Formats: sequence, structure tokens, C-alpha cells
Amino acid sequence: MLVGIGLISYDYLSNKKIKKQEQQALDNFYSEFEKNSLKEKVSNNFNEEQIIEDYQEKINYIAVLKIPKINLERGLVNPTSYSNNINYNLEWLNGSSMPDEENGNVIIAGHSGNARISYFRNLDKLIIGDEITLLYNNQTYKYQVIDIYEEIKDGNIEIRKEKDETTITLITCKYNTNYQIVVIGKLI
Repeated sequence: MLVGIGLISYDYLSNKKIKKQEQQALDNFYSEFEKNSLKEKVSNNFNEEQIIEDYQEKINYIAVLKIPKINLERGLVNPTSYSNNINYNLEWLNGSSMPDEENGNVIIAGHSGNARISYFRNLDKLIIGDEITLLYNNQTYKYQVIDIYEEIKDGNIEIRKEKDETTITLITCKYNTNYQIVVIGKLI
């Protein structure tokens, strides 16, 4: 019984520590985002070092994905980072465009389910017309959901996208099934 209580306590405390680190990384991203926006607005008479500080953090987000309807606000790391892995975070998939690419397609995957890393657990609650926001490179990209469909989970996925549109594609497994949910948003 003591071992069980110890394991539950350890799990609780380690999850709390991870959430605190992730929140600090989000706070750092927003601080950097605001400072870079301010930097663009100030005149050249100011010393850049007075406005911008360097952050050396364990988690370094380059973007933040926000989906208000499902209460999601999650930082994304550089696509070349070790942490750009579905088992640690949301993942930029290979072949994904970055948000600032015209007519590109940002492709992000995440887990569903009940684990701590199941960041897309409520993705199935989105409907056509819902809003998705991506903060990246001192810009805010707003997307509107235009398509939602399911694909059999077989290692391949068909992404339906118009070639002359800038889109975001969110992918997760449909919990307890052999299907994946695909959500397509168009830049507005």
C-alpha cells in the first residue's frame, strides 16, 4: 500500500513539475513575442540590447498553437529538435510547411486519449467554422476549420488541400478505434 501511495505521489509531483516547466516555456515565448513586436515599433535610436534579452531555457518554443474551443494552448519546438516528437509534444510532421509559407500546409500531429501527452484529446469536438491560431515568427496566423474527416490508421494518410490555399492540418488518432481524425483549417 505504501509503495502504491509512493508511486501515485511520484507521478503527481513529476507531472506537476513538467507542467510548470511547460508553462514557463510558454511565458518565455509570449515575452519574446511581445519584445520582438515592440522591437519592430521602436526607432533605431534605441539600443536593441535594452529591449531584447536572450533566453536559454530547457524548452524553447518557436510557435504556439491555440484552439480556444477545446481550451488548447501548446508550444511547438523547432522541427529539427529532439522534442519534436509525438511522444513528448505536438509534432510538426515531415513535409510540413512553416506558417509563413504562402500556399503551404502546416501539418501537426498529436496524441488523443487520457495520457498527459494527449494534447489532441478533444480535437474530435471541433466543427466546421471553429478557429485555430498559430503564433510564429512574431506573426499571428488565424485559420478557420473548413474540413474534418476520418482516415483508416494504416501508416498513410490522404490530406485533402486546395493548392492555392494556405492551410493547417491537425491529425490525431480517434480514441479506441483504428481511425485517424484529420482537421483542415484555411488561413483567414
